[in-house]
Amino acid sequence: MKYLFSGHESFICKHFWLKKGYDFIVANGDFKYETAVMDLGVGKNMVNSIEHWMKSYGLLDKSNNITDFAKKVFNPRGGYDSYIESLATIWLLHFSLIKTNRASVYSIFFNDFRKGRTDFTKEQFLSFLKRQIEDEAKSANENTINNDISVFIRSYLKPSYKDTKIEIEEDFLSLMIDLDLMRSYKSENAEGKIVEWYQVENKLQIDLPPEVVFFAILDNEKYGKSISFQELLNGYNSPGVIFALNEEGLYKKLEYIVTKYKGQGITLSESAGVRELQIKSTFKKWDILHEYYKN
Repeated sequence: MKYLFSGHESFICKHFWLKKGYDFIVANGDFKYETAVMDLGVGKNMVNSIEHWMKSYGLLDKSNNITDFAKKVFNPRGGYDSYIESLATIWLLHFSLIKTNRASVYSIFFNDFRKGRTDFTKEQFLSFLKRQIEDEAKSANENTINNDISVFIRSYLKPSYKDTKIEIEEDFLSLMIDLDLMRSYKSENAEGKIVEWYQVENKLQIDLPPEVVFFAILDNEKYGKSISFQELLNGYNSPGVIFALNEEGLYKKLEYIVTKYKGQGITLSESAGVRELQIKSTFKKWDILHEYYKN
């Protein structure tokens, strides 16, 4: 697996940047041109950051061409949610960010690091990342990785007026904070020092539409017609892992899906204590989203 770090220029992805980047590319813009600064209305470093996030969220391919996913979401003519007004769209973008693995910190955190813990410090995550990279015979500058961790936390954690020392107005524009996936707290360690901890726990995720979960299942090429519940809960890039769902939360989403598409070749069965989702018909992932956004 190839790991990629940096590229964001220390900027989180702001809520309006992806739409701005999409319109820029559709209008034949080029991030490498000096005119990009004027066309996008941001500084040079922010131009680079917008390009980075467009690729990281799977909206641009390696050649800076708009992807099908980007068109489905942002096309002003028939796109699902051009201005990202629905929380479902943010969940979709969160899913795409991890699946694309263009910003590796996000995939490593949700797929690997969280499996052993829900509470962590920056230092613990840094140590894990260094071991992960070392295992794959890769190398990266520690300051670069630390910067990625800081941007990652700022992307998901709603800033506090009382505690933060950064430009909180900027961080309140973060695309991902409305998902409410991350919390923070402080505690005293054995040496009497106050340490900041972060928490991403598995929950019911009531505001996560089951249709987005179904899309994520259909999008996974490794899944066959029968998928074990445990694979859907704990497997690599599974809905349970990416959306931080607990067992009850995932089961409720699957029950909803099976009930909604009853009689269309999808069932949730249990035999000898093993639960499985069986998809015998051919569902088209984009049709699922189209129907959801249409309503």
